[in-house]
This record gives sequence, structure tokens and C-alpha cells, in this order.
Amino acid sequence: MSRHFDLVVIGAGSGGVRAARMASTYGAKVAIIEEYRLGGTCVIRGCVPKKLFVLASRYPEQFEVAQSFGWSFGEPEFDWSTLLANKDKEIDRLEGIYGNILGGANVEIIRDRGVVTGPNSVKLAKAGEELSAERILIATGGRPFVPSIPGAEMGITSNEAFHLQKLPKKILVNGGGYIAVEFAGIFAGLGVETTLLYRGDQILRGFDHDVREMVAQQMKDRGVDIKLGAEISRMDRCASGNIDVSFSTGEVVEFGEVMFATGRIPNIEGLGLESADVKLNAGRAIHVDAYS
Repeated sequence: MSRHFDLVVIGAGSGGVRAARMASTYGAKVAIIEEYRLGGTCVIRGCVPKKLFVLASRYPEQFEVAQSFGWSFGEPEFDWSTLLANKDKEIDRLEGIYGNILGGANVEIIRDRGVVTGPNSVKLAKAGEELSAERILIATGGRPFVPSIPGAEMGITSNEAFHLQKLPKKILVNGGGYIAVEFAGIFAGLGVETTLLYRGDQILRGFDHDVREMVAQQMKDRGVDIKLGAEISRMDRCASGNIDVSFSTGEVVEFGEVMFATGRIPNIEGLGLESADVKLNAGRAIHVDAYS
């Protein structure tokens, strides 16, 4: 006989953790299923590690300013592996806090992949166990979108950017949104020769015009080469081990890494949503009402 819960949450990111904890505090019997790590995009692959990288990338400017205030020191040196190790320590700490919060609220944490098998049932992919639930909450968030370009598998996304074994000497960041802009600033600040590619006429589409112009100019002042009105046609591995990027303009440039920051898509594949007749909208996201 399957175990029964009032609420089963699939996905232990910020939304899933909050929902599970609050439901449990109101007396519900709750289980939360997570196949990777507690914390979701923000803690593991987004806001937290990215802001740590942003802080690291700003120090060169701070060293320069400090000298004008009378501070003197030897030539600063940056070690990428140290930043990665300390970033991982902070993520481990935060994941532990999420686990303690859930445990303190009597939420059962299940380290597995949850697949919906019906309106009131979820199967654990690894354990093979099926759970029943009065309510099922899908809180699996999104993942980076990679365009269909020949050779695109050679590139990275924000997920892999936090785990690079070494910094490239030269990188192309494809995208014009705030994620692309932030990462371009990070890499440039850490000494990487950085190009930001966007197909439109200016970065940060949807923002006020004066903000877009100001940010673009500040990025250029920081050493970022902004390439507008062009797209990647194809990517090929060259003899050096780097990537030859062919642009729609006909230009071919060699880069050590190519990062796609071209938006995010709902993370719903393989969840079995069709078995519960879950409806999706035009963007392949779960359709919700005004109160969801």
C-alpha cells in the first residue's frame, strides 16, 4: 500500500520549499521530492553564486581606488579555484539551512525524481515507490534555453559557468538580457577578454532606453566588446581546442568558451504531466489561474 500525503511537492527550490514548509505548519502531512540539491536555481545555480562572482569581479577596481586613499600593497593576484571552492562552501551552507528548515517543519525530504502517474499519485523514479497525495505541487522551475545552432553543444550556459575548471582567455556571451549582461561583466572583471553578442539594436530589451544606453556604455568602458545586430550561424572546434564561431555577418572569430544566456524554459520534460491532464500554455509552461 502506497504512503499517503496531504501534499507532495516536486522540486525543492525557493517556491517548493516555502510551499511545503507553510503547508506543514498548518497541519498538512507533506513530502518534498528533489533529485538534485535543495535550494533550486537561486541558491545552487543562480542568484547566490552569481552575486559572489560579481563581488569577486569588482575587486580590481577597488584595489585601484584604495591607492588614492593611501593604501599600498603588492601586485594583486586572482585564483579562480579559490573562488570556486569558497562558492561551493557557501552553497553547501545554504543547502544545509534549507534542509534544517524543512526538517524543523516536519516535511519529509525525498532525494529522488518524482514522476506524476495520475491526478493523485507520484512515482519515485529511483526507489520505484508510488506515493498518493490529496494535492500535488509542481515546482520544478526552469532551465537555460540553448538555440538550435550547429555546434551549440560545445557551448555552456549559466549552469556550467559556475563549474569551469579554468577561466578562458577569451569568451563570447550570447544574449542581451540581464543574465548575459551580468556574466559579461563578471568575466571582464576577472580579466577575460569578453564579447557580448546580441541580435537586436541594443542590449536589455524592455528596459528604459536611457538605462540601456548607460549600461552599454559602462560595459564598454569596462572592456566588454558589444556586438549588436548579429547572430551565431555555427560553431566548430578548431585545432587549438578552442571554438571557431561563425557569425551571420560572415565573420569567424575564435573563442575559448561560448556561453548561451538566451533565456530560460519551463523544466517540465519527463514529469508525466499528461497522466494528470495538466494543461500547458503556448510557452510550454503549466497553465495557472489568477490565484496561482
